[in-house]
Order: sequence, then structure tokens, then C-alpha cells
Amino acid sequence: MNFGQAIGSGLRNYVNFSGRTPRSGYWYWVLFSIIVTIPASIIDTVLFADSDLSPINTIVSLALFLPSLAIGFRRLHDIDRTAWWTLLVFTGIGFLLLLYWACVRGTTGPNRFGADPFEGADRW
Repeated sequence: MNFGQAIGSGLRNYVNFSGRTPRSGYWYWVLFSIIVTIPASIIDTVLFADSDLSPINTIVSLALFLPSLAIGFRRLHDIDRTAWWTLLVFTGIGFLLLLYWACVRGTTGPNRFGADPFEGADRW
């Protein structure tokens, strides 16, 4: 999955919490979120320097929230974990485990959450 395919998939499936997302799709989405958020923050700083407002960054963050959550859930499904593991982030240190799992190769072949996203293609 390349950058464009990952972004397209993330936007098309922005509220699809079932299925699987490969490692490449997840990390390209993270990169896309950073690329979109940084300019939004800069624009807010320039336009609203005298106040504590950040409306553009708020709008961008709200627009990316559900797709990011859905992609995170589907990434956990790819390694055969339920989305409930996302709650580990509230423990503080659980973030490190979720980060590790985001870096791990997904299960080969179908698992209980669906077909392999790379069925018939090479994994990276």
C-alpha cells in the first residue's frame, strides 16, 4: 500500500471499525495526519497570534479523529487483537505497547477479523 492508497482507504473507510489495516496503511495515515496538522497549527499561530484560539487546528483535529480511531482499531485487528486494547492508552505506559503493536507485522492469512489485506501481494 502506497501513500495515496492509504489516504484514500482511510478517507473511504473513515467510520469502518471492522476489517484490517496493514502496517503501511496505518503509518502512512499517521504521516498524513502530521502533514495536515502542522500547517493548520502554523496558520492558527499566524492568524490568531493575539488570542488563545485555534479554530483551524480544532477543525482539522475533529476531522481526523474518527478516521484515525477507525484505522487504529483495524490495525489492532490486523495483528489479531480486539479494539478494546486501545483503552491501554489511558494507563500511560500502555501507549508503548500500542506503539509496539503498530510496528509488528500483521497475521498472515485470514484471522477472526477478516481476510489478509495483502492477500496475493508482497508484505513490506
